[in-house]
Amino acid sequence: MISSVAETYGIHPQTLRLYERLGLLTPSRSEGNTRLYTEGDLNRLQLILTLTREMGVNLAGVEVILNMRAKMERMQTQLEEMIAFMRHNAVSRVGSGSGNALVRVPGVNLVRSRRQAQ
Repeated sequence: MISSVAETYGIHPQTLRLYERLGLLTPSRSEGNTRLYTEGDLNRLQLILTLTREMGVNLAGVEVILNMRAKMERMQTQLEEMIAFMRHNAVSRVGSGSGNALVRVPGVNLVRSRRQAQ
């Protein structure tokens, strides 16, 4: 709940409400509309407090940093999926005699042109 989280981290409940309004935190809600903070929310709050208190980053900077971290995590996941796909396809194609290419390239027809003297 918001009061216990605020007390634990030494901040005012309004600060948590501000972070939520800015989209920095998104706690879930109970049926009675009470904010419920997960372990992930608390980890994110700890990061926000570290950035603002210890590193002097303003809230706009915190938003940029959090967005970049999320983007990097998505890219890391995509990269890992691509590597797994390539490993799987490379292993399944070895010795199959089907060109060993991961991506098919259509054949190219070359046409020789004649240069006319002017």
